[in-house]
Amino acid sequence: MTRHMRILVAGGVVASLMLVLAFASVPLYRKFCQVTGYGGTTQRAEVAPGETGSRTITVRFNTTVNPGLPWRFFPDQQSVTVRLGESTLASFTAANKSASPVTGQAMFNVTPLKAGSYFDKTQCFCFTEQTLAGGETVHMPVSFFIDPAIAQDHNLDDVDTITLSYSFFRKPGDKSDVTN
Repeated sequence: MTRHMRILVAGGVVASLMLVLAFASVPLYRKFCQVTGYGGTTQRAEVAPGETGSRTITVRFNTTVNPGLPWRFFPDQQSVTVRLGESTLASFTAANKSASPVTGQAMFNVTPLKAGSYFDKTQCFCFTEQTLAGGETVHMPVSFFIDPAIAQDHNLDDVDTITLSYSFFRKPGDKSDVTN
């Protein structure tokens, strides 16, 4: 094999590895954030721990809708105060302002970011895509708790309010005809 051919093969291998890493980076980063709570990513749990602490934290709700999604989306309550470990149910309303069905997906995080690893959801509309028929309005629940272990993390002693934020985006590839 000539020197030029070896350089060409080595360059092809490097380019292929870079391409594979580029495609793998998004799911790997998402998994990293879910495991560590990095960037305010919440955790997912099957059930609340059953034991509650005496400390309370106020959870505020914040919502936005991407301009490409013809929906109204808002919390049914502005905030709730919860005890650590207490299973809590909050609900949100989404309304499709168009005449056609539209599919959206919610992205979420909590602030302060350092609280993300202690904020656990057991059920959430954000786990799956949501399709609303033209003109349809739905109530969407989220069930969550704040892990009592937050009380042992002295870096979070100053946290008495957590903001849970949702942003709804149109599902990529959603081809519904939205003219309204």
